[in-house]
Amino acid sequence: MIVLADTDALVADAIIPQAAQAEIELRSRKLMVAMAINAILCFGILSATGGFIFWLASALSVAIVGLLFLGIGVLILRADRSDFTFFGNASALIGAGMLIGGAGIELIDKYSDIAGWVLAPAGALVAALCVFALNKQKKTGRFVSGSILLMGLALHLIGLGFLLNQAAIDGALISIFYLYATLAIARAGWFIDVRLITALAIVPFAQALDTSTFYFHAAYVFYSPESTLSILQMLLLVLVLLFVVRTQSNQLSRHAMTLAAMAFIVANLCALVGSLWGDYLGETLWGNSRYEDWDSSTYSSWYDARDAFRETAMFISANMYSVLWAIGLAGAISWFAHSNQRGLFNTAVTFACIHAYTQALESFHDEPLAYVIGGLAAIPLAWGLWRLDGWLTARQLTQADHP
Repeated sequence: MIVLADTDALVADAIIPQAAQAEIELRSRKLMVAMAINAILCFGILSATGGFIFWLASALSVAIVGLLFLGIGVLILRADRSDFTFFGNASALIGAGMLIGGAGIELIDKYSDIAGWVLAPAGALVAALCVFALNKQKKTGRFVSGSILLMGLALHLIGLGFLLNQAAIDGALISIFYLYATLAIARAGWFIDVRLITALAIVPFAQALDTSTFYFHAAYVFYSPESTLSILQMLLLVLVLLFVVRTQSNQLSRHAMTLAAMAFIVANLCALVGSLWGDYLGETLWGNSRYEDWDSSTYSSWYDARDAFRETAMFISANMYSVLWAIGLAGAISWFAHSNQRGLFNTAVTFACIHAYTQALESFHDEPLAYVIGGLAAIPLAWGLWRLDGWLTARQLTQADHP
């Protein structure tokens, strides 16, 4: 939702008629109900698919039952009976999920030496076929085709990651893989017009500065080891996406705004880490101080290498981070409020509260003078923002009257 308004007040002020109020509230309710229904449906499909795969625990059984579900679903959808489309979608997706997910698990578990070589091209082929099908379809089956496209994309990216993991590759190739995954996920989210998928593109993008060999059993999803560089990376993405919002079509701008909000969240998470521990700029990129570069018998040398790098590296202290983060949040809150970017505004206010709470407990819990200085400084800051907003509003109204 781009703009929020009190419809009762708009009717009372004779800005919109009562019929328009009823239509707005009806559409809002229908949207909320649809979101709830889709969430329950997706949970049921995922739960049933995973349950069948691990309950049957046999490649042949999973394939047979999966084909059965898929066939039933396709028959229901081809009948084009709206009353049963819901069940056709569910059946087809359970079947497709069992076939694709079961094949992936079987390959990784029993044929790991060729798993990556099979999964990467097979997933790309599935995704490409779904793109072709979606371009041909008008309405029926689009939900199924879009969902299977995401399954194929997941299979493709897992296959590529599996290959890189087996080869123990690190450095620039890992960053390229993360950027490729970001573009692929964002493009898929825009293509099927599901902003939740677009939002997930931030996960690999947040890892783009982590060039170490990755592993599948754990991950720091929203954080790279480089706080400062990650903040700059995310803020650059936010600026680019805000430009897209101002210049592109409605659908693309909605997806761009979603991804911008996620990037702003990650930037603030990095700032939170920096405000607690500070940051040695580039320590894990060019400082030769990653654990995986040393074997267990030479960890003492790792400490020596780290300390030698830190002696000459640029260091941003936790206190400096705290001050810069507070200034940045104050400016962001003012800008987002004036430009009516409600999602980014809510994010900035939330992290301002988190920042205040964190610093109150971690840094200034026993320094009452800090609260005096901070409180007194906040008053003229709020006054200045109030006057600035008044000036900008008056300027905007003048431009509207005299274009």
